[in-house]
Amino acid sequence: MAVDIVIYHNPVCGTSRNTLGLIRNAGIEPHVVEYLKTPPSRALLVELIDRAGITPRELLREKGTPYAELGLGDTSLSDDALVDAMMTHPILINRPIVVSPLGVKLCRPSEAVLDLLPGDQRGAFAKEDGQQVVDASGQRIA
Repeated sequence: MAVDIVIYHNPVCGTSRNTLGLIRNAGIEPHVVEYLKTPPSRALLVELIDRAGITPRELLREKGTPYAELGLGDTSLSDDALVDAMMTHPILINRPIVVSPLGVKLCRPSEAVLDLLPGDQRGAFAKEDGQQVVDASGQRIA
């Protein structure tokens, strides 16, 4: 399927790996951007946040990051300050972010990506933890 999909991916993240697997299970080979190696520009990050319809705070990752040490829980911090922190420490950018012709979404949980894929799944898919999210006929399991 000739569909242009981009995933901002961290290969050590299970949710990110599951999301990539679901994209590939639809027969689509996405452009994979390992954002810790190649972070988006500030302008692109702001655009992704806007297009996803979320706030910079909603994109912030706490677990396994310098979130607490940087005092990012302070709700008086501006959106610009939060984006600045993500630019300085890309590990603060939650993942995976998927861009498709159907929209932009932070895909947590990983099956949220199904809303961005134009085609059906080609078969069953289970997350790494064994949770079945797509049945043998390619249909999403509720």
